[in-house]
Order: sequence, then structure tokens, then C-alpha cells
Amino acid sequence: MKQTVEMDKIQHNMRPGCITLKGLLGEDRRNLVDILIDDDGEVKRLGTSHEAIATRMQELRDAGAQGLGESITLESRFEVRVDSVRGKLPCPFEDGVVQKTFVQVRNIELDRTITYTDLHIHMIREHGFYEGKGSAFRLPPHELVAILDVPPST
Repeated sequence: MKQTVEMDKIQHNMRPGCITLKGLLGEDRRNLVDILIDDDGEVKRLGTSHEAIATRMQELRDAGAQGLGESITLESRFEVRVDSVRGKLPCPFEDGVVQKTFVQVRNIELDRTITYTDLHIHMIREHGFYEGKGSAFRLPPHELVAILDVPPST
């Protein structure tokens, strides 16, 4: 795949100050298309899909929202807390806006925690984007799969 003019525009949207204060790319200087290809390869090596990862994130988010801002235990192995903040964020791929919602999931068995947002769920499901390396909110696919216990894809 080749970096297109449209991808250049999307990558510009990910720079600091455009959508978020610190941006979505961190210290990653690669073209967006290369970031997407690398993460897609990792997801395939893990035996899953962007859809399966996003679906698992959404399931935990939706169940955790029942705690109304307090941590709740799910499936006897996760502590989940969902906090909503006023406002919305646009997707840098320019295909919608999402609520500002933060989800913190602690895998009790692994004693590991990961935090993500509704925007992450959308970008992973629709675009296979996990943010650039060095980004404060990058979600490495292998960590999501391990911590959230994402099932293999068929």
C-alpha cells in the first residue's frame, strides 16, 4: 500500500493540537500507511482481527458502564471502570465523532491494567489504528489481546 494524499491529510489531523493536545502519533515519524501495515501484521500474527479486539473492548466498556463511574468486577477476572467526560472527539479519519469516555480495565489474574477510549474502539474497528509508537495513549495490539483476553478470530 502507498501513502496517498488522503492519508497525508489524515496524518495531519493526528498531529499535536489538531484533535488532541499531544496528538495521536507520539514520536512515530513513519507514514500513516506504514503504521497501519505494521499493526495489521501484528494483529494477524496474534491470530485475531481488529474487529475482534474492538468488539472485546466494547463489551468490557458496555458492561463496565453499569458501575456508573465506580470499578466493578466482571467475569471474575476484570476490574472495569468507565468514566464519561462532557464533549465529543472527531475521528482523525473524518468519519464521525465519539463521546469522550475513558475505560480502565485491570486483568486481575495478570495484574495488568490498560486504559482506552471510545475513540480507540472506533479507530481500531474501522481503521486498524492503535496510535503511533511513543504516543501517550498507544495501545499495542499484543497488550490488548493479552490483558483483555481477546479470543482468536475465525
